[in-house]
Amino acid sequence: MTERAALLEIEDVSLAFDGVRALDHVTFRVDRGEVCAIIGPNGAGKSSMVNVISGLYKPASGRVRFQGRELRRARELSGLGIARTFQNLALFRGMTVLENVELGRDFRGRASFFEQAFRLGRAAREERRSREEADQILALLGIAAHRDDIVGRLPYGLQKRVELARALAPRPKLLLLDEPMAGMTFDEKRDMCRFIVEAHETLGTTLVLIEHDLAVVMDLSDHVIVLDRGRKLADGPPDAVRRDPEVIRAYVGSFAD
Repeated sequence: MTERAALLEIEDVSLAFDGVRALDHVTFRVDRGEVCAIIGPNGAGKSSMVNVISGLYKPASGRVRFQGRELRRARELSGLGIARTFQNLALFRGMTVLENVELGRDFRGRASFFEQAFRLGRAAREERRSREEADQILALLGIAAHRDDIVGRLPYGLQKRVELARALAPRPKLLLLDEPMAGMTFDEKRDMCRFIVEAHETLGTTLVLIEHDLAVVMDLSDHVIVLDRGRKLADGPPDAVRRDPEVIRAYVGSFAD
């Protein structure tokens, strides 16, 4: 079996807030094409790690590499093919589903200012292509019927799916999902799991997932990292992590919502 190539590499990353260490010399890698989950109880450093990867936090030490290139600024991410979702919905509630998803496009058209102003030539083609690709994502996530609905009027579970659609719109190579199931009912979680799997398999997107629901993590993931008060406690396939004595002793029963 051919070894996968590393897409994301975290090397000896540390982060502190007012002297309190949120991440303590954490090292791991995420291979191209896998679903990697980062788990741990509140205060373990999960969100801090995602914020370091996405450039919102600058580590006190260590490096973050994507495709061998060191990441330094949040504004570099979209150009390199990295997108993310947030714990709390960050949608434009007064806009339609389609408009929200189109805003997620990493749109780099070649049309001139004149063409864009009057929607001529290349501008019209680029706009049409952008809309077609947004519609493909909506269909993939089962929300095409809501494309013209105002986002703020949709049920919470559908809004979470719109946020996922917007993050997938630019076809990222790496997608960071920060608690995509938070606040969902059992049925909504089941649907979201199915759509995450379909998006992963259809688009080939590498995923890094933070999630509290262990059943979800074990079902979705190829690779699980466990953090404990900022330190890496375990790192490996789901079955191996599930059987790890340190994980059993410290965390079983601690991840439930």
